Amino acid sequence: MAALQVIELFAGTNPDGEPVLERLQVRINESGCCQLVRSPAFVKGIASGDSIQVDSDTQQFELIKRSGNLAIRIFCRTDSAELSDRLTPQLEKLGGELDLEQPRVLVYSIHVSCGFDKIEKILNNVCDGADSVWYYGNVYDPKDGQTPLNWWQDFLKPG
Repeated sequence: MAALQVIELFAGTNPDGEPVLERLQVRINESGCCQLVRSPAFVKGIASGDSIQVDSDTQQFELIKRSGNLAIRIFCRTDSAELSDRLTPQLEKLGGELDLEQPRVLVYSIHVSCGFDKIEKILNNVCDGADSVWYYGNVYDPKDGQTPLNWWQDFLKPG
């Protein structure tokens, strides 16, 4: 098993226009591709288990292969510990994993085969939309935030 390494990826710009980088743990394979160990909180378009090629000059990435995992990002106005206590066991029953827990942020990875309806029902029952909101990190086009990427179609095909 390859040793864990930390990379930095471009996650956007702050209000002053300066670049924001997110540090992520990866495993480097023989071809030099990075496999994400956890889903990111801020970098859009990728999830735990995905393989990417990183441009070390720009901290941008090219997606090489999807793992089939959904990245779920939850942002809270207050401490996320109580929310995590309620949500984590439900998502773990479906095979999901808590990738990141910080005072106001939770990040989960869960395989798309669990079903969008089932996952969204759990999230909507726990997140109220006022004190906590959830987003998919890799379901919609990062450019507009609305156009479905539809990468999951291949993972959900019978056979």
